[in-house]
Amino acid sequence: MSQQEPKPPADDRNGGPEDGPIGEKPEDLPSREVTDGPERAPHRSMFRAMGFDDEDLASPMIGVANPAADITPCNVHLDEVAVSAIDGVESAGGMPIEFGTITISDAISMGTEGMKASLISREVIADSVELVAFGERLDALVTVAGCDKNLPGMMMAAVRTDLPTVFLYGGSILPGEHEGRDVTVQNVFEGVGTYARGEMSREELDELERAACPGAGSCGGMFTANTMASISEAIGFAPLGSAGPLAESEGRYAVAERAGELVLDAVDAGLKPSEILSKESFENAITLQVALGGSTNGVLHLLALAAEAGIDLSIEEFDEISARTPKIADLQPGGTRVMRDLHQVGGVPVVIRRLVEGGYMHGDAMTITGRTIAEELEELDLPADEEIDADFLYTVEEPLHEEGAIKILTGNVAPDGAVLKVTGEDNFYHEGPARVFENEERAMEFVQEGAIESGDVIAIRNEGPQGGPGMREMLGVTAAVVGQGHEDDVALLTDGRFSGATRGPMIGHVAPEAFAGGPIAAIEDGDRIEIDIAERSMNVDLTDEEIEERLADWSAPEPNYDSGVLAKYGLAFDSAANGAVTNPGVKRD
Repeated sequence: MSQQEPKPPADDRNGGPEDGPIGEKPEDLPSREVTDGPERAPHRSMFRAMGFDDEDLASPMIGVANPAADITPCNVHLDEVAVSAIDGVESAGGMPIEFGTITISDAISMGTEGMKASLISREVIADSVELVAFGERLDALVTVAGCDKNLPGMMMAAVRTDLPTVFLYGGSILPGEHEGRDVTVQNVFEGVGTYARGEMSREELDELERAACPGAGSCGGMFTANTMASISEAIGFAPLGSAGPLAESEGRYAVAERAGELVLDAVDAGLKPSEILSKESFENAITLQVALGGSTNGVLHLLALAAEAGIDLSIEEFDEISARTPKIADLQPGGTRVMRDLHQVGGVPVVIRRLVEGGYMHGDAMTITGRTIAEELEELDLPADEEIDADFLYTVEEPLHEEGAIKILTGNVAPDGAVLKVTGEDNFYHEGPARVFENEERAMEFVQEGAIESGDVIAIRNEGPQGGPGMREMLGVTAAVVGQGHEDDVALLTDGRFSGATRGPMIGHVAPEAFAGGPIAAIEDGDRIEIDIAERSMNVDLTDEEIEERLADWSAPEPNYDSGVLAKYGLAFDSAANGAVTNPGVKRD
């Protein structure tokens, strides 16, 4: 039973006073350590204080990790989602124990110093869920997630605990409507740049601001939250079709209740993340990501998840998979459609089916249901492919683009790789002078002053995992560049990150980062930088000797923080090329 509905103690059902209430609970469940035997009477007393009874204590103890908060529309409704999951656990014979963890609103912290907390929150979420599951001897988890870093944080916790876990997304927001078109928060960020250029009035920007986010749910495009929710299906953590139902919809609550029921099936089957995740699972996740045009953050998070799972995955493999995978969806930020539109024509499973049938995904990869992806597709009541009338979905035979959206660039600026999501020209080529900034704030000032010129390459450094610390997303800057009409003729590179809503030739995750002495630290104003997507290269017009000479005169800046959580994680972060992990037990430079 849930803590929300206490009831008086019941008679012992499964044993006498010498044995305590436990009689039939399987011996391999961790919760026996806190519920079984006369020596655990004090422990059971604590549970009884919360309204749990003998029947509960004889059942598998299911943790429901819930990051509900009033800090972001992505999470403001998650208490209701969690209640449905709790109902599912109870109906399936489990003992649900709800506990909380944090969230950071990426959209609200965007463009501020506070954005440095975002990636750190991924680690804190994973750490906190792991700690509760470990400390309270939980048997399984339902991990609820809303805003961007909730999703990988919850999946990382599942991998670390290796408890049967069902991932549960909180669902996407509806698009707003402005001047007869669907809009999202992406349009508002870009509107700021358009306003700064003098092409949008203050009144129109205000109208757009008020219309873009009409209620609860994660940002609507194929941004980071929806990318990772889609990936949760492809990688096996969530049942197929669970990513699509919108926040606060009946479908979302039905998904949540099923998650609560499904986790008990996983407990009975002993189905743990270590038995679901494989190299094929990660290849499936990457394939879906690039076919959908998903967020560059998916690269960072999948690298981190693979490291946590002990599965060898390199950043170069994203490019290899993307090069052989067609892009078959035209969703925001590159397109105009959002998650609601995809859900209305069958959701993520429709895309997965096309990729499986085309030979691009492994249909025999396992999922949390105990069935393979191919078997799950057979179970779903999906519309026939020929019945789907959607101008934003393409076939693998006639795709939107021949290659997937993610490109990994290397060269003397980023020897360990950098990440680009193509939202326009597949074979984009750009050469221009560097405009170098030591932080995001100064770059934003430069852009807002209207100082950028066609051909510029904006280079923002010391924003990496260690240097920021926290690897800030920079949607404010990238959206302002696009909003000022420079989507195709100005490039931007950084050792920081981008929002899933970023579009245009914006290259992030440059590694090694400047703070660690990467070549990006040697770039000076006016240096010529060449970006060639077809060749997957990004180079500054300097010889190796010239770069080495400049770096010999360079010294790392003082850390931005010398105490507190940012200082701690600044010391702990690894390279973005390895997923910016902090867990000391995983693959690190």
